[in-house]
Order: sequence, then structure tokens, then C-alpha cells
Amino acid sequence: MATCGEKLIQILESYRIELVFGIPGVHTVELYRGLKRSSIRHITPRHEQGAGFMADGYARATGAVGVCFIITGPGMTNIATAMAQARQDSIPMLVISTVSRSNQLGMGEGRLHELPHQRNLVAEVAVFSHTLFGAEELPKVMARAFGVFASQRPGPVHIEIPLDVIASEADSIDTAAWSLPSAPAAPPETIDRAAALLRDAQRPLIAIGGGAIRAGAEVMQLAETLGAPVVNTVNAKGVVPSSHPLSVGGSGSSAPVRGAFRDADIVLGVGTEFAETDYDLYLNGDIAFDGKLIRIDIDAAQLSRNLKPHLAIYSDARHALAALNASLEQNPPTSNDGESRAQAIRDALHRERDERYQAFFDAIRDTLPEAIIAGDSTQPTYYACLHYETDAPRRYFHSASGYGTLGYAIPAAIGAKLGRLNQPVIALIGDGAAQFTLGEIASAVGARASVIFLIWNNQGYAEIQRCFKESGVESVGVELHTPDFVALGKSLGCSACRASNLEELKNALKTAAESPAPTLIEVRQADFVDGYAPL
Repeated sequence: MATCGEKLIQILESYRIELVFGIPGVHTVELYRGLKRSSIRHITPRHEQGAGFMADGYARATGAVGVCFIITGPGMTNIATAMAQARQDSIPMLVISTVSRSNQLGMGEGRLHELPHQRNLVAEVAVFSHTLFGAEELPKVMARAFGVFASQRPGPVHIEIPLDVIASEADSIDTAAWSLPSAPAAPPETIDRAAALLRDAQRPLIAIGGGAIRAGAEVMQLAETLGAPVVNTVNAKGVVPSSHPLSVGGSGSSAPVRGAFRDADIVLGVGTEFAETDYDLYLNGDIAFDGKLIRIDIDAAQLSRNLKPHLAIYSDARHALAALNASLEQNPPTSNDGESRAQAIRDALHRERDERYQAFFDAIRDTLPEAIIAGDSTQPTYYACLHYETDAPRRYFHSASGYGTLGYAIPAAIGAKLGRLNQPVIALIGDGAAQFTLGEIASAVGARASVIFLIWNNQGYAEIQRCFKESGVESVGVELHTPDFVALGKSLGCSACRASNLEELKNALKTAAESPAPTLIEVRQADFVDGYAPL
């Protein structure tokens, strides 16, 4: 007899899932019945939140779906924070959990790991949450989940399976992947309206977010046709290479980029929320400009949030941009001074740089130019929001945007490395945030994931300490005892060292990139900068 749990593994294989992150428990044994015989590799983190962050980092680095196996009750409350981060940043994640037996649900009888309504709790951080009441439902519910990932704004999906259902007979279940729906495309008349507006623009500007991550070629073609500078959010770094003459980078929160918005007579927003953590990090108010706004988004509801568009286009970014490019090719606009405008914005951004932080990131880029950086809420990542760019997508992401969780970078970098074995991967994290998830370093050692854990040590929550000072409030709880990170890294099975200057940092990074094992590198803020990042 094949059980529902065994058939679940076969269905995951049919959707080409290669990795699962999970911590086995007494309630998830049946999830693992068919796993050993499958092609799927299992990674064991040290905490369910770590499992979620690993799946998140894996998905961001590869574009594939991150999958987690989680126990009932505490497993789900532990992973909820990671799911919320993924929901905020539109990351495809499939969380499969168990739940009490069907006849015990909602009874409140004090069963092991029992929550009154587990699905209702998780639904707040998921695109949808579903309880499977019969094995025969499994193919349809899985198809629904992968349909979300294929055709709409992605995010976490949760499927919970009662203990009796997961062990039930399921021989007759068809495990083949379903044909999945395509992402939406805009009607031709809407594209024609947008093309007409863009064709007449004298000072166009393109603003891209994470929704444009698969549309780099289309964005570049359109930018070159229009002569439009391109600004990007954190999740869109590298979609247009930073070396491209129309790439601005930066952040919608910076004064030069805000000035570019005011100067534009038309702004094309592609897959971007125009949300606070990318466009109003300093809490100065929404982006303001007098020109017209065209918005393209795969989430129809998003088109009526934050900024009011002159023209709203409900479409996948690639579909809409390809159609716009085809329309404009038939009647191209007059070229303008886009490259000089982009250069002027870049020059203004460069004048705002803190050269000490810039030297730190230059050392990383010069030593490991193809590195993926998974960042946390720490001083260097606030600088990176505005001033660190890449030449390819999926090479920089952090948790300081969106939900803003701490402890993200260590497990997220592990997930990224497991998805990109041939690229260096760096976890950039502060000493305070690192103490949330230090145990996951042991997971990297166990999984033979040669991540570089780069710990920025300022002995506390320096950003919060700055906020206390600026608010005139006496600081409390922001100065921390920090462990000996080098000794700790070695005890967990890493190579470990401390870099006290840029040359030592470069040498440590080079050595770490050549090592088959994880490496921990501690840098102390006092050795690299005097003071705090200009947030």
C-alpha cells in the first residue's frame, strides 16, 4: 500500500522539487516514509524558523520553490515569522505540515502540539492555507499551490495534513504534475495606450521591483528604446546590470532618486509596490512627482495601493514589457538624453556615499565578484540599500526591507548556497541578529554548505541605539554581551578568523571561497568605520 505521505513525495518530484528543509518529529514521520527512496535531498536546520529562512534564500537565489516539512503546533508558530518575511517579499514557499487527527480537530482536548485552529493562524502569513481531509484531494491542492507560484504574485502556501489522512491508503492517486496556468497578460488596447504615453515622454523614468526579476532583457530593451534611466528596489538589484549606462540603482528613499522622480514627466513602475522600506526609508512621505504614472503588476490589488496610477496594467512584467517593446518598435520614439540623466543621478548618489562602507563592499566585490550576499538588518545592509549594486539578479537580498526580521541572513545564505553550489555565498549579519540563529551554522556544516558567515560586530543593536539617541530617549537593552565569534565558529565546525582591515578581509574571503567547509569571518565595526551608517 502506498500512503498519502509517499504519494506527496512523488508529486513533489513531478514538480521538480530537489530540496526539502525540515526537522523530523513524531507527528511528521509519515511525511518521510517515501523520502529516502526519492531524488529529493533533505536538509535539517536547527529551528523551524531556520527552515523557513533557508527555503526563502534558496528560492531567491534560484527562482525555484522553497519547500519545508514542519510539525504541528510549535513547528508552525516557529516558522510563521519566516513565512511572513516571504509573504512580504513575494517569495515562493511551500510549507507542508501535519495537524491533529481529523476527529480531534477543534476539540481542545490537550493533544500533543494542539492549536485550536492552526490553519487560521497560518493563513495570516500565507497566500492560502488548506487542510487536506482526504488523500484524493492531494493532487488538486498541490496543483493549486504550484499554480500560485506559476501565474500570480507568489508567496508562502501552507498545506496541513491530519495524522490519519497522511497515513491513509492512496494507491489510486495520480502523481503526475498538472498543467499550470500562465501568468496574466494585458489586453492589446491597454498596451497601445501605454505605448502612446511613453512615446511622447521627454523625461521618462523606469522604476523596477522584485516583480521584474525575470524580465531583465525586456526592461533593458525598453529603457534603451525610450532613453529612460532605471531605478530599482533591493529585490530588483542586478535586473538591469549596474554597469549599464541607463542603470541608476540607488533607492527611492534617497534624495537624488526622489529628485529624478520629480523631474520625470512619466514614470513606468514595473513589479514594485512603492512601499515604505524601499521608497520612504527615512519616513519623509510617499514619492511625489507631477508626471504621469503607469504601473504594471501581477497583483491586481497592488495597483490600487500606495501611488495612484494614470494607467494601471494588470499583467506579468515580461508579458507586458515584451508587448510594449513590440508596439514601440513599429513607431519608435525620438531618442532623448537618458544616459546623461542617469549619469547625473549616479553622480549625485556617489557624492552621498560613505567611503568607509563603500571600501568594505568594494573589498567584497573585488575579491568575489560573483558572490551572492544574503543580508540582515545590520549597519552595512542599510548602506547597501542605497549604494551596493550587482551586475546580475539574485545576487543581493536582505531582510531589512519588507518584514524586517532579525536572524535571517545565516539560514537564508545556507539555502542560497545549496541552490547555487558553484557561487560564493556570503551571510552578512550583525552580532545582535546573529545570536538569533547562530545554531544554523551547525546546519551548514552538516549539509556541507560552504557559506561565508561575515559577522559585523558593533557589540549591540547599533541602529536602535541611534534611534534612541535621535529621539532623546535614554537607551535601554541595546548594548549586548557578544560571544567570542571566532571560537564559537570553530566549535561549530567552521574555519574561523577575525579580519581587522581591508587587506585581511580580502585574504579571508579568498581563502573562504576556496574552502569546502563553511567559514566564519568576524569584522569589528570599530576597525572599519568610526560611527554609524547614514540611515
